Amino acid sequence: MNEQWTAPNHIMHPPKRRLFDAFAWIAFAALILVTAAHLVTRPPVMPAYADVRAAWKPSEAWLYDRNGRLLDTERVDFQRRRLAWVPLGEISPAVQDAVVRSEDRRFWSHGGVDWLAIAGALRARWTGGPSRGASTLAMQLAGFLSPDIAAPGRRDWLTKIRQMRAGQALASHWTRAQMLEAYLNLVPLRGEAQGIGAGANSLFGKRPADLTRTDAALFAGLLPDPAAGAKALGARACRIAAAADCGAIEAAAATLVSGERAARLDPALAPHLAIRLLDAPGKRVTTTIDRRAQQIAIRALRRQLKGLGATRVRDGAVVVLDNRTGDVLAYVGGVGLGSTAAAVDGASARRQAGSTLKPHLYAQVIEKRWLTAASILDDSPVQLDTASGLYVPKNYDHSFKGPVTVRKALASSLNVPAVRTLVLDDVQQFRDRLWALGYHGLVEDGDYYGFSLALGSAEVSLVEQANAFRTLANQGRWSPVRFVKGAPAGEPRRIVGAGAAFIVGDILSDATARTDAFGADSALRLPFWAAAKTGTSKAMRDNWCIGWSDRYTVAVWVGNLEGDSMHAVSGTSGAAPVWRDVMLALHEGRPGTAPAVPDGVEARRIALPGTREPPRREYFLAGTAQTEMAAAPEAARRPRITSPVSGSVYAIDPDIPADRQRLGVAVSGAVVGHRLLLDKKPLGDADAGLQIVPRPGSHILALVDPGGRTIDRVRFTVR
Repeated sequence: MNEQWTAPNHIMHPPKRRLFDAFAWIAFAALILVTAAHLVTRPPVMPAYADVRAAWKPSEAWLYDRNGRLLDTERVDFQRRRLAWVPLGEISPAVQDAVVRSEDRRFWSHGGVDWLAIAGALRARWTGGPSRGASTLAMQLAGFLSPDIAAPGRRDWLTKIRQMRAGQALASHWTRAQMLEAYLNLVPLRGEAQGIGAGANSLFGKRPADLTRTDAALFAGLLPDPAAGAKALGARACRIAAAADCGAIEAAAATLVSGERAARLDPALAPHLAIRLLDAPGKRVTTTIDRRAQQIAIRALRRQLKGLGATRVRDGAVVVLDNRTGDVLAYVGGVGLGSTAAAVDGASARRQAGSTLKPHLYAQVIEKRWLTAASILDDSPVQLDTASGLYVPKNYDHSFKGPVTVRKALASSLNVPAVRTLVLDDVQQFRDRLWALGYHGLVEDGDYYGFSLALGSAEVSLVEQANAFRTLANQGRWSPVRFVKGAPAGEPRRIVGAGAAFIVGDILSDATARTDAFGADSALRLPFWAAAKTGTSKAMRDNWCIGWSDRYTVAVWVGNLEGDSMHAVSGTSGAAPVWRDVMLALHEGRPGTAPAVPDGVEARRIALPGTREPPRREYFLAGTAQTEMAAAPEAARRPRITSPVSGSVYAIDPDIPADRQRLGVAVSGAVVGHRLLLDKKPLGDADAGLQIVPRPGSHILALVDPGGRTIDRVRFTVR
């Protein structure tokens, strides 16, 4: 029987099977392609808004005064210039509107990708019309956050798709306000500025909240091309502003491009202190500085340097301390002007001290009760044997005053009495006292400095000077200065006796005692109690004035930071006028008062026969008071040669016969039986009024006692 076989219904005919397989393979291939495309175009993971905000590191650090007012900013990171992150609420609405209008009109409504803008861009490219960008703010922001999808020169479709997907990811996790805020803070601008904070400051000299509609149009006009020229920028800004009259906008564009913009908002009141305290990006330091005191010091120093002129002196510095706390209220390391070393901090640079160390010397010997303010010192020629030869100190005016009291010697800043005082004290002990007062540049022992230490041969800084004098203001108690508000205050310790510090302050406040040297109405004389000391270093390189009232210590230095000499600048014409102006301004409405006499100090009226000083009231440490103080008679003095002065140079006059030229010899003290030797040859008896026949060359005149021991000698030269 013939039976016909029929395929089951579930078995597919070969043509249909092949069609199914083809569709399956196509679907599989499509899946692979889609998966590959998804993987290839996968954007980098976008960070959260909070993470971006937290990771923001400004290139600047900020210095504030004690009341939270900005003093200065310091650039710490030099890759880009970025200021603090600016919240959207602190950005001008005009800027927000201009940026959205020019960069992404549908920003508030799309999901990170503006498909209408993309369609328009494709149509323009297809028809050959003017092309328009389709990158949204979200896409540009994604490029800021992940530069590898926005690298210069990368315009391929793959990168664009990655950027689109990144923009969508941002739009799905961030609010529109967060995206606009981040965009405005991260956008690169002209030059090295990044973000609205740096841009508003450097381009317009304003805060972001203060930008006008014209500023906003220019800001938005810079976004496509931050390096645009004035013409292109003006035209673009005019379109953004939709202005009928573009003249003002074009003029503003020309000003912006030329760089003739407003000054930066940085007040620049303490640049040297900013460098000293600001060392990390974003750091904010609240200092002890009082902005008013800082401005007073700057104005006073600037006015004085302008008046003197750069041909006489170029640099200066001012430090103001609060006596009670040690807080640095003003720190001016320089004011620029004609300076050739404006970056050098004049307030911390060490310079030769000049006569400003004398008060500490006299305080030490008064404290030891070896001298009183009324003790008489001999201001006459002296030469001292040292390891390097004879040391012959001279006074500032090259004259000698004879017998003078300690009060007059210190107030008038006489050099020879100071050196004699150091001989009485001891160089090493004085050096140790200076170290204890905070002069930590004196790293050598006393022998290194020698007797010239009395005249300020050591190098010190203005801050050290201010705090050492503040110790005298605090009746001998020393504590470190403070630059940062809230920093722990150092424990005060006594360095100088209270009585000695008081007496030295009384001397330095005595306008009458310094009249011979400074005049009756010098810059040191204030309408209220204040003590002050000036100083001038060798070759007129440094001029100092440091002084105090009951509340403040003010220290001023004037000189040339490159080390060359000043011209026609003296102790009272250089630093002292600045000191006076600062003191008067600080005490406006509240003059300083004299300190109370401390325990252990008594006043006594004293007569001073044999000197040019009239009777007066004098202060003494208890147990050292006297009613009369007189210079020792000649016979009681150590025998010595007073003329010629060691180091002198004499010239023979060719127009006068040689036998008519003589050099007189003068000696002091009881010299009966003493002899004089000239170049080791007998000259005659010391009390015989001898004369020397000058012969060219270098000569040594020696005074020997009856036993043949040399007790004095001088070296002089004849030409």
